[in-house]
Amino acid sequence: MSYEVDHLHCTIVYEILAPSGETLKRNVHRNITLTLGRNEFHDILLRMTLNNRDMKFPMKDITIHKKFAKDGKATVRLNKQNIQFMISNCPPDKLMLFLKALSTKVVCDELKPGISSWQRLLSVKSKTFQEISPLVVEEMQTLHELRAKTEEEKLNTFTPKGKFKRKRTFDEEKENWPLKGPKQMKRQIGGLKPSKSLSERITSLIVLTKEQKHVLEVVRKGSNVFFTGSAGTGKSLLLKRIIGMLPPQSTFATATTGVAACHISGTTLHAFAGIGSGHGTIEQCVALASRPVVAQQWKRCKYLIIDEVSMLDGDLFDKLETVARMIRNTNQPFGGIQLILSGDFLQLPPVTKQGVKRKFAFQSKAWRKCIDINIELMDVKRQSDRTFIKILKNIRFGCCPPDVTACLMATAQNNIDKDGILATRLCTHKEDVEQINNAHLQKLTTPAHDFVASDSDLAFIKVMDTQCPVASKLQLKIGAQVMLTKNVDVQKGLVNGARGVVTSFESGPHGLPIVKFICGKLCPIHSEKWTVKGMSLDCVEISLSRVFECGQAYVALSRARSLQGLRVIDFSRSCVRADPDVLRFYRNMHVERSEQMTITEQF
Repeated sequence: MSYEVDHLHCTIVYEILAPSGETLKRNVHRNITLTLGRNEFHDILLRMTLNNRDMKFPMKDITIHKKFAKDGKATVRLNKQNIQFMISNCPPDKLMLFLKALSTKVVCDELKPGISSWQRLLSVKSKTFQEISPLVVEEMQTLHELRAKTEEEKLNTFTPKGKFKRKRTFDEEKENWPLKGPKQMKRQIGGLKPSKSLSERITSLIVLTKEQKHVLEVVRKGSNVFFTGSAGTGKSLLLKRIIGMLPPQSTFATATTGVAACHISGTTLHAFAGIGSGHGTIEQCVALASRPVVAQQWKRCKYLIIDEVSMLDGDLFDKLETVARMIRNTNQPFGGIQLILSGDFLQLPPVTKQGVKRKFAFQSKAWRKCIDINIELMDVKRQSDRTFIKILKNIRFGCCPPDVTACLMATAQNNIDKDGILATRLCTHKEDVEQINNAHLQKLTTPAHDFVASDSDLAFIKVMDTQCPVASKLQLKIGAQVMLTKNVDVQKGLVNGARGVVTSFESGPHGLPIVKFICGKLCPIHSEKWTVKGMSLDCVEISLSRVFECGQAYVALSRARSLQGLRVIDFSRSCVRADPDVLRFYRNMHVERSEQMTITEQF
């Protein structure tokens, strides 16, 4: 297996440094292309191309700073030459893969015998530049083993004071990147720190289904696209890949809700648009968007991502399209901005006032004018049981034949509790959840331990409380039922939604809770930066008696990973609903897909 190293298009700040570190010369180059290659002696070179002019630099004795690589920024310093390149406005995923290739190739080359200066002087080889070969797993493994060996040597080396001697590794990985958006709000509270292997990190970047690759290709070609799919088809993963391949300075990742926006490290659509609630007239919306800071944002935007677009009101979408054209002073649809929309209209509809007719985004004039292609992801990854996948498909489209009804009603008898760990219970109303949780916690007679979140911006505590399922204060007791809110170790079953029970606390006034999980692992829970993610549950009890919205029953049922880990205590066919307009939209999409497949087969 190999990983291709592509060209990198970005902005470069080129600096010549004095030995003491101050900058002697500084140039800024925009729209520059970086390419890794080798010369006639097989040395690694970094080629910079601007306006058909090339500069090449040998990559020896370098330092890479990539703390902000996920923001499309990094620095490469040539230590002996006192030169550094500050990279910015680069697609984050491509930048990280580029830096991974550079650092891995350099380290692997250092392990090989070099060519002496005398041999180079006497050589009659013609000067060449050949683009670097793909990064292969064997090279990555060599780097991984070298780091492990270095760390082992460090543990056996002591300074005179008896402390471990430690130096920063050449290409040290950084985790827990800050949230992006107008306000960089962070919350730290109990959670396990993720620990992924090198192969897992790379695999998470590259493994996509055929359908997901098709969406990426459509985006690369500049088309306005809406992609959808049932729960568990990888919409969120794909969206992050799309964000990672686009230049950060002109890409705005938004969502219709704060939770969804936090999930993609973006902002809400309303915050980006700057038009308040959007309930005003089009003239009022344009006036609000014309404010200098907001207008500059609209003009800088080349790619607008909207997640959970199913919750976007159709009239608001029309207003946004008009605002985009007027602020950007062009008659192109949506002001010439490329739209990447994601969501499932069969899950989350727009919120409307009682008595007001609902209008979906696909029913708007802007949708018909702007969206070039609709794509539905069909490959479900969350569940592996084909019977359960078929049941969920029926529920999603509002169908509940007798066999589906019988199967779901039979789950009421499932014994899904294990080793004292109770199933997660999903309710349709937040107040029910809080009441049930507090009641069970108060039944425990063991001492209470409080854990308080550390928020980076005190002015936004209320925003964090409303947008983050992790509360600002968490009270635990021995015997308390708990659930992971992020992936920790997928192979061991410590995943987002895994259930457990608090068995003890570490010593000290702020001792960490020790949790036994349903997979059998016993782990301490550390303070962790919290990010919002969709949740799959290994054992879940669902109450559907108070379902009040189309798609709500499906959203709840699709959280379960399997029928064996599901218990529906009050299932009724009446709770399964799907909006007729949405069904018609998806039916037309399926017809178009079938026609396209037929045409492809004919050619």
